[in-house]
Amino acid sequence: MLFQTLVIASGSKGNCVLVQTAATAIIIDAGVSVSRILTAMEKHRIPGSKLRAVIVSHEHGDHTRSVGALSRKFKIPIVINRPTLAICETRLGRVDDRIQLFNTGTTFQIGDIIVEAFSSPHDAADSCNFVCYPEMDAMRRLGIATDLGYPTQLSVVKLSKASTLILESNHDEVMLMEGPYDWHLKQRIRSTHGHLSNEQAVGLLSTLLHPGLKNLILAHLSEVNNLPELAKNTMNAYLESVRSDIRLIVAEQDRETELIDV
Repeated sequence: MLFQTLVIASGSKGNCVLVQTAATAIIIDAGVSVSRILTAMEKHRIPGSKLRAVIVSHEHGDHTRSVGALSRKFKIPIVINRPTLAICETRLGRVDDRIQLFNTGTTFQIGDIIVEAFSSPHDAADSCNFVCYPEMDAMRRLGIATDLGYPTQLSVVKLSKASTLILESNHDEVMLMEGPYDWHLKQRIRSTHGHLSNEQAVGLLSTLLHPGLKNLILAHLSEVNNLPELAKNTMNAYLESVRSDIRLIVAEQDRETELIDV
């Protein structure tokens, strides 16, 4: 059964993840331009007619930039929780009656894709992470955990059965503290409502590693406070220490990943 993900963009300037089965495609966050999304879909031969919804994790611009435009382009619903909508509703533009509300902590279905939305500690109104799986095969589970201030017990439980995991590895702690950001911003990033460091990503992964976890995609890397090779090497050192053969991929800001079988 076809169940794939494509990280179209990931980083401080814009985030977008596509999830598809043979019949359904959904976008989770649209923080890059519609043209960028369309180009990636065309490259990977994913027809726009498959798109059934754009889901919003939280209101920050690097996740919502083109949500309204994408909804208008494909006449698809915007799936969003009420606190997030209250903050970014005007930013979405005219979307007519295409708002579809969900409650954080609930499970909903779009086409033949099941989505579990659960709370993530981040400096947003009601930030969510997600687990997605096809209706007919709950063993193939995509976990998406970015904009996560710290690994909660809830996130560990929700992500524990993932077969593919998109995991935040935002910053190197030394680069952040020695870098150009002002002290307030450094403290925000390091806080329990900020972002996971490379080392914290390793710590969370160490609790989630199981034989069924096939793919690990490091995501939401800071262009100022991290380097792709540094995030990859930090995670690789751990994976080698436990002799894991999990496939490790680093998602990029300016180039999509390949289509990944979940």
